[in-house]
Amino acid sequence: MPLLDTVVSMHELAITQNIVEICESHAAGRQVRLVRVEIGDLSGVVPDAVEFCFEACSRDTLLQGARLVIERIPARARCRTCAAQVAIRSYHDACAACGGYQLEILSGEELQVKQLEVH
Repeated sequence: MPLLDTVVSMHELAITQNIVEICESHAAGRQVRLVRVEIGDLSGVVPDAVEFCFEACSRDTLLQGARLVIERIPARARCRTCAAQVAIRSYHDACAACGGYQLEILSGEELQVKQLEVH
């Protein structure tokens, strides 16, 4: 496995462990059936890697067997030059309307547990 893949996997493994800990602390001892997580396209987190790590991280916890739903949040920005709201793919993108680089991020940086279903 290339070093970059190992580093990315370790990053998402730690994030997934934190997600499980957050969910367990809010489950109040109840079994978790579903976890809904928002991951923004600019968050630096690879959703597929979180999904891959979830089963291992949730084993022997209140989340074992829970379904993980990942909602990807697209990156959007408002141009401070022309006021257009545009889709972006990175922090270095220019405004698609005017070519300006004075962009205010509106969405895409999210990384949060949005919902828990417990029983």
